[in-house]
Amino acid sequence: MSSQDRSPYLTYANVLRHPGDFTSAVTDFFAPDAQINVVHPFNETAGAEAYLHTVMQPLQTSFAGFYRRDDIVMAGHFEGQFWISATGYYVGQFAQDWIGLRATNTLSFLRFGEFHRMENGQAVESYIFLDIPEFMISCGQWPIDIGPGLSRGYTGLIPGPASQDGVLTAAPDPAEGQRSYQIVTDMLGKLATEDEAWRPYWHENMMWYGPGAFGSFVGIDEFASFQVPFEGQFDGWSGGSKGNGMTRHFTRYGEGNYTCSGGWPSLTGVNIKPFLGQGPSNERVFMRVCDWWRREGDLLVENWVFVDVPHVLLQLGYDPLPQGAGSDD
Repeated sequence: MSSQDRSPYLTYANVLRHPGDFTSAVTDFFAPDAQINVVHPFNETAGAEAYLHTVMQPLQTSFAGFYRRDDIVMAGHFEGQFWISATGYYVGQFAQDWIGLRATNTLSFLRFGEFHRMENGQAVESYIFLDIPEFMISCGQWPIDIGPGLSRGYTGLIPGPASQDGVLTAAPDPAEGQRSYQIVTDMLGKLATEDEAWRPYWHENMMWYGPGAFGSFVGIDEFASFQVPFEGQFDGWSGGSKGNGMTRHFTRYGEGNYTCSGGWPSLTGVNIKPFLGQGPSNERVFMRVCDWWRREGDLLVENWVFVDVPHVLLQLGYDPLPQGAGSDD
């Protein structure tokens, strides 16, 4: 089996697409000593067995009929390494408490985003984002007021690509992937500019699907009305594709009309203005962030974004999760 073969992930995802026992799927897909990083309160888990017992089995216990659906799956290379990424939703009836959150006994959706560095057909390094704030808001258990001044955006179920072509099971034209990669990389280099030099890379009616505590926006002006003040809440806001010596992307690549990236952490800045009802702390904050973008022609039209918001808030001295939900690593 080639180390560049995406079929191990597709096999893994196919098992998770139906309720059942995920044990073999997890232990087959992840290497026994894989480094698996998961958002707060899980943070770091060491190996397939630890991930199974710490993350997957508690989810299966708490959500009846638990399964997942992929909206985007893509593969590519970054700095000589082969990566597979995916985003979509876990689905189930929230029947038993999970990480201190009270069960609602209703159909519930938990958004996920994953990146896996593959070697010899197994994931050896993974970064797994769960949009816990979005889930908590849907359950009525997010403890921070999300009214005006904190989040104006829509929070709720986020759709997959409007083009319905996000699950790439075979490699498309490499030139198209390189084109997607370059457009996103150039755009990222223009963030945090006074003249908003990132605007020409986006369709005027673009969709920005943000994390639960931030909200989602349609249209470039609405996005700017969030993004520019957000950057201004942190002095020296930077990271991602821009070198600052403190953060980096663990991967960034394009495939077809899609591009993805992630950093652990990806962004940093000194918190100088109130953020999500906290601070300013006047201390440096680091953000775990990942994205997927879809382009049409030369313009970006959709962007799915995750930020490990509980981890950010923890650095500001506030833990939004119920007491005892996990460690603060």
